[in-house]
Amino acid sequence: MSTTGPAPGDVDDPVGYFLQDVAYHGKSDRTQEAYERVLRRFEAFLQDPDRSPSGTSTALSAATHRDCMAWVHEIRDGVAESTVATYASYLHRFYAYMTQVGAFESNPMTLVVEEMDETIDTDPARRDIPLSDMRSFVADVTHPLDQAVIVVLLKTGMRVGELCNLDRRDVHLSEIPYDDDDAPTRAQLAERPDSLYVAADPARGAVTNGEQRTASNKRKRATVIPVDDELCQVLGRWLAVRPDAHSPADPLFTSTSRNWGSRLTPDMVHHAVEGYARNRGWYQSGGGAEVNVTPHYFRHFFTTHLRDRTGDRGVVKYLRGDVAQDIIDTYTHNWGDRVRETYESNVYTLL
Repeated sequence: MSTTGPAPGDVDDPVGYFLQDVAYHGKSDRTQEAYERVLRRFEAFLQDPDRSPSGTSTALSAATHRDCMAWVHEIRDGVAESTVATYASYLHRFYAYMTQVGAFESNPMTLVVEEMDETIDTDPARRDIPLSDMRSFVADVTHPLDQAVIVVLLKTGMRVGELCNLDRRDVHLSEIPYDDDDAPTRAQLAERPDSLYVAADPARGAVTNGEQRTASNKRKRATVIPVDDELCQVLGRWLAVRPDAHSPADPLFTSTSRNWGSRLTPDMVHHAVEGYARNRGWYQSGGGAEVNVTPHYFRHFFTTHLRDRTGDRGVVKYLRGDVAQDIIDTYTHNWGDRVRETYESNVYTLL
C-alpha cells in the first residue's frame, strides 16, 4: 500500500480522483470518457438499494466481490461478452489503482477477474477464417513491412500497440541475412535466441528507452515469446531493408511512407490491415467486430488456433500476457521446455 497517497476514506469522489490521475498519466480524452462512463454506472448500481446485493446504498470503497459479480451479471443482459470483459477490466484497474495509492483497503475485482479469465476467448461471434484462407491472405501481402507486421501479429497474439512499441533491442535472432552484430539486445533475451520481448511498461505519453510513446502496452507482465523459423525469415527480410530510425529508441517497425523512418503507429497498422482485408471482402464500412478483420482479429485468431492445437490454456495465456505473477514465474523458469517446445510444436505456418 502506498504511504504517500490519501488514507482510506479521505477521498470524497473516488471516480473523480482516479480520472484526474488517468489524465496526468497521459491517457486520451476518449479513454478518460470510457472510464468515467463505466465507473459512474457501477457507482449508480451500488447506490441503488433495489439493485445492490446488500439491499442498501454502498460506497465504492466498501464494495465486495459479490457486489462486483452482481453488477457484471446485470450488464450481461445488454451488451456482448467482449464488452462485459472490457467493462470488468476498467473496474479492475480502478480498484487496483485506488488500492495501490492507499485510498481503498482492497480490490474486490481480483477474484471476479480471475474467474472471468477462465474464458480467454472474449470474441465468440467473430468471423471464422480457416487457416488455409489466412495463408492465402498472407500470401497477398508482399511488402516487407506489411508482411512482417501481419505475421508478427498472427504468430504472437500481441496487441497492435505492443507491436508498435517494440524496439530493435526487443528481438533476438540467431541468424540474420546481413551484418547486424552491433544491434543491442535486452538482457532478458541474451540467453534466449530467436525470441521477442514484449514489455508491460510502455504507456502513452510516457518516455521509454529515450522516446515518448504514443501507444500503451496492456500486458499484465512482460513476456518472452518464441520466434519460429518462419517468423525469423520474415523479420530478417524486414530488417534487411528497414529505414534508419529517427528515434534513439531504434523502433523495430518504422514507416516506409511519408513518415519515413518514424515509429509505426497503431493507426498506420490499422490502415494497412484494413486495405488488405477489404481486398479479400473481410472488411466493410460500418461492420462490427463480428464481420471485420482488424489487427485485433489476429489476436483472436492466434488465441483460438493455438489453444485448440496445444490444449494448454496456461501457455496461451502466458503468451498473450494475461496471467498473474505466480503463473508468469512458473513459465519463465521453465521457458525453454514448456513455452518454446509447446509453441514450436503447435504454431501454424503461414507462408
